[in-house]
Amino acid sequence: MFRTYKLKNLNIKLIIGILALTILGILIIGSADADYQNKQILGMILGIIVMGIVALIDYDFVLQFSRLYYVAVIGLLALVLLVGDSSKGATRWIDVGIRFQPSELGKVLLILFFASYLMRNEDEINNPKFIIQTAILAAIPLALIVKEPDLSTTIVTFLIIASLMFVTGLSYKLVGIVLGITIPAIAILLLVIVNKGSSILQGYQSLRILAWLKPEEYPETAYQQQNSIMAIGSGQFFGKGLYNNSVDSVKNGNYISEPHTDFIFSVAGEEMGFLGSVLIILLLLFIVYECIQTAKVAKDLSGKLICSGMAALVGFQSFVNICVVTGLFPNTGLPLPFVSYGLTSLVTMYFGMGFVLNVGLQAKKY
Repeated sequence: MFRTYKLKNLNIKLIIGILALTILGILIIGSADADYQNKQILGMILGIIVMGIVALIDYDFVLQFSRLYYVAVIGLLALVLLVGDSSKGATRWIDVGIRFQPSELGKVLLILFFASYLMRNEDEINNPKFIIQTAILAAIPLALIVKEPDLSTTIVTFLIIASLMFVTGLSYKLVGIVLGITIPAIAILLLVIVNKGSSILQGYQSLRILAWLKPEEYPETAYQQQNSIMAIGSGQFFGKGLYNNSVDSVKNGNYISEPHTDFIFSVAGEEMGFLGSVLIILLLLFIVYECIQTAKVAKDLSGKLICSGMAALVGFQSFVNICVVTGLFPNTGLPLPFVSYGLTSLVTMYFGMGFVLNVGLQAKKY
């Protein structure tokens, strides 16, 4: 379970990047809503402890129980649908004294499961029967997540699993075929929604897409994204400053919903300007880069997949969140990794990064 590691193999750069981004997020949360700042600090402390412990546990030992993680994910997601706590039309949380969002932990546990599963079946990765079997294994948790409903998390989780299959050695031809089908299908779906609405998506999902495409026709639904874009633009190059009392502040006027969670990037854009926004993006990219670099020197495929999975998680989730806040994607609730308020999301991210650090500690070379 525990091994003797060489301290020189510890990825200090990744740890510094994670801590820097989290501290920056805590500062922005304090400016967005001071009531949540202390809780986020507590989450950071807990996350550091979790990451430190996980970094010392041999990931080979952890992967021995990968099937249990898959069962746990299914069980927790099913429990959410049965006795979950609802908010704003979605049932995504379990209240056990503190509100816990299983889908956040589920993303990391699924990375561990598929890292082990794909390593054991590496030679079968392009076998049609194996691909179908993998698709079924992925479809079960994805169906439970979309049922909450949480389409954004479903999409990100799907992209993570797809990335793991690609890293394992999935044929470029198969990837091209999937993209060739998916992209036109999305375009057709958008056309159907714009012209006639859609029975495929739930009502609020179609409405959000319509509000994104035609904000002037759906002002009540589009206002959040439009105000977010206005806030980011008003920050200009240097921003208005954290904790400012400016009367022309979009945030201070309470025009941004969920400023400390899903739309935290809009607060960063208004108060820290272009420079601050770029700093957040660069730190996120740095974390993704360090995960990929660790994957390159992993001693085996499972370690490579764990690091690649965490890189995909941070990368895709950040991309979707920032695209939503800047109006490039339809509005959907998804936290910005290490920046948005949310103890489940924050501690889970640290939990996953602990495995990346352990892979690095056992690297072939570093």
